[in-house]
Amino acid sequence: MAIRNSTTRANFTHGRVQSFERPEDRDEAFMWDLVQPGLGLRATKSAVSYLFQRKLNGRTVRAVIGDRETWTLAEARAEAKRLSALVDQGIDPRQEKAQRKAEADQARQEQVRAVVTLADAWDAYVEARKADWSESHRHDHAQVMTAPGQARKRSPRKTKAGALYSLRDERLADLTPERLESWLVREKAARPAVAARGFRLLRTFLNWAAEQPEYRGLVDPAALLTKTVRRSVPKPRAKDDCLQREQLAPWFKAVRELPFPVHAAYLQALMLTGSRAQELANLRWEDVDFQWLSLTIKDKVEGERVIPLTPYVAALLDALPRRNQWVFSSTSSESGRMSEGNHAHNRALKAAGLPHLTLHGLRRSFGTLSEWVECPVGITAQIMGHRPSAIAERHYKRRPLDLLRQWHTKIEAWVLNEAGIPQPQAGAGRLRRVK
Repeated sequence: MAIRNSTTRANFTHGRVQSFERPEDRDEAFMWDLVQPGLGLRATKSAVSYLFQRKLNGRTVRAVIGDRETWTLAEARAEAKRLSALVDQGIDPRQEKAQRKAEADQARQEQVRAVVTLADAWDAYVEARKADWSESHRHDHAQVMTAPGQARKRSPRKTKAGALYSLRDERLADLTPERLESWLVREKAARPAVAARGFRLLRTFLNWAAEQPEYRGLVDPAALLTKTVRRSVPKPRAKDDCLQREQLAPWFKAVRELPFPVHAAYLQALMLTGSRAQELANLRWEDVDFQWLSLTIKDKVEGERVIPLTPYVAALLDALPRRNQWVFSSTSSESGRMSEGNHAHNRALKAAGLPHLTLHGLRRSFGTLSEWVECPVGITAQIMGHRPSAIAERHYKRRPLDLLRQWHTKIEAWVLNEAGIPQPQAGAGRLRRVK
């Protein structure tokens, strides 16, 4: 059985240090220098190292200096002398070493932090937050960082640089109010709405970065987003695009003549439900109840709302192919659903000779045209998923589906009449019943 250790004392020389080994019958061996007090060599199965050992406050303190192959004898003696001086001052060499290591680590971290670019932190921000975002919000963050000159999926034109792309290589530590102001001035000259949206996303990102340990101190949102910078942000202009009563007939005619049945149904349903574009695009077949005539909409405000499935919309949806889980499906998109209806809508507007109208303008049209049948504002808001604006609406009035259906059907009938479209036959919405 091996003896635990072996200890000798000698005047360290280069030869003695290099020849010192652990005896075969020992777990470890020590040799202590007679020249420099506290300096020793320790030999184990794996290595031979210089170490320092002295008494501090009545207790033995031992600290490893380094490997024999790395440290020269002169360097080891100098380090042992330094550590001995620390002990004389009442300082534990182990604590001093830990502090020096922490300071070195901090210095290295500061060097790394100093070269962090906006793109580096942005990618970390998106990865950390994307699970809480809607699909459209994730798309907005990807779009503002779009690289220029990339191929598009459905267009021969190359991509343009996103609003924040020119800032992506800027080091966070180098951002200044002047840099942000010049960026805003340049961006808003060509695309003010895009610049304003990019600024809003950047502002939220900077506030997030300032709270993260790895970026704290690199950015100060209060110092960066000065009054001068904020004054450079393009002021949002409220849109008022909306179909007028006399425009309903040409609009419906052009949309119904589109060569894309899914897009045609989507645009008409958008107009007749007042839903948000992405809400309706994300509609699944499980959200459509042909038996009890209801649609379950994933609402960005309330989380979910149930609205009536009116006769004409029911007939539109019932005629669509059931390719997959999506009501407005696609055979070409990766997701299996229609990606957007803007191009088809613009095509219909051009054919009808109508001015530009956004998809959100169709939602606005529903809310505006509902006044022609004197529909109560609260009912229209509940169908559209608007946040209640009054105390009574917010806390006391949640109207049943039948009451919503009474007014929603009346709105649809009035719109179809103005568009010159025959009213659906009774029971058209119950073509497919849940078995």
